[in-house]
Amino acid sequence: MFKTLVNAFKVKDLRKRIFFVLFCLVVVRLGCQIPAPGINQELVSSWLSNMELGFFDALTGGSFTQMSILALNISPYINSSIIMQLMTIAIPALAEMQKDGETGRKKIAEISRYLTIVLALIESGAMAIGFSNNGYTSKSGVLTIILIMVTFTAGSAFLMWLGENITEYGVGNGVSIILTINIIAKLPSDFKNLYQVFIKGADSVPKGVLAGFIIAAVVIVTVVFIILLQDAIRRIPVQYSQKIVGRRLMGGQGSFIPLKVNTSGVIPVIFAISLFQFPIIIASFLGVKGATGSSASFFQKFLYLINDSNWFNFDSMDEFKYTLGAVIYVLLIIFFAYFYTSVTFNPMEVANNMKKSGGFIPGIRPGKPTTEHLTTILNRIVFIGAIMLSIVALLPIVFAGVFNARVSFGGTSLIIIVGVVLETLKQIESMMVERHYKGFLNA
Repeated sequence: MFKTLVNAFKVKDLRKRIFFVLFCLVVVRLGCQIPAPGINQELVSSWLSNMELGFFDALTGGSFTQMSILALNISPYINSSIIMQLMTIAIPALAEMQKDGETGRKKIAEISRYLTIVLALIESGAMAIGFSNNGYTSKSGVLTIILIMVTFTAGSAFLMWLGENITEYGVGNGVSIILTINIIAKLPSDFKNLYQVFIKGADSVPKGVLAGFIIAAVVIVTVVFIILLQDAIRRIPVQYSQKIVGRRLMGGQGSFIPLKVNTSGVIPVIFAISLFQFPIIIASFLGVKGATGSSASFFQKFLYLINDSNWFNFDSMDEFKYTLGAVIYVLLIIFFAYFYTSVTFNPMEVANNMKKSGGFIPGIRPGKPTTEHLTTILNRIVFIGAIMLSIVALLPIVFAGVFNARVSFGGTSLIIIVGVVLETLKQIESMMVERHYKGFLNA
């Protein structure tokens, strides 16, 4: 990792790209500290402190609880991406557009931008109305509501634009990098809370030391597990037939197709948790909270069900039954893992390309049998990868439910951080390799 960064800084073009990314991240963090106009910061902060924001607060890097101009952060863009991915299944025109290659992807990206603005307006509108109804605005009236909506929507649109620029002029993964720096910004306060509760607040020194050891062990084991999961691949052997070109015998060499166990990366976890957090946040600002009991409405029970703060609560069996939300969460991760893999990897296309190149999988006939063989293997490894992702995502939630270790980061946050760091390093390495090839060709 450090060797890659050191080598990258020796290359002028890469050094400029990295400094550009760092500058953009500084801008993001500064924007998270600028208060939004028209809002009574003290009253809103006091109100939000009683809400279980959890992972959503981590996604925004604390800008949501601080009610900065970037309060919505990049979440509307993530939600719009989820919606667009799902709509490609339901709407044939979008499915055809996606098959048009780069041109189709650009059109879908453009629609996603417009949808991001719409979602940002909806979220900011719900927030502004909620603030106004509770007397949390500096001035009452429609103009104040419009000011808050415009501020939050503009902040979200700015981060979307910044993420795209990081992708184009930086080292790629623009939106993911912004998401990662937001999560990292919350880590110090989370570790401080864990220290205060389990180490400093322990009954004795040995118990505090043991608690610190367990916390460190859980974090380290989780990170190592994620790294292994990200790098795990299934190699499919490919043999190329020999052919005569002129007077020379060409081909005959062996190769392999590397299929990643975690083909979809961190996308399934981000999509699943975003779907869970979106209705909770909107409902909270409209004055509706999750609740149980006979007097609670169906929607209130649903909100309580999808709130991960209520999972694995062993205080009573009546409360524990709402851990069913964790099962739905895992099913969503599995669904998005298969869905995103089907979008990014086409076994039929791979099989056709192999056939055109004279390649074949030993023991498998070219054409349709190869497609079926690749599909079978892909389905198996995607399921394994999705289950492993689910274990990593749920492990800290289990600890939080059983031991009441409430922090904004967890397995989901660690998956995002480790996954984005590894992908960014690979992107930098590929840029370095590309530069060396260009230098060789120009020599």
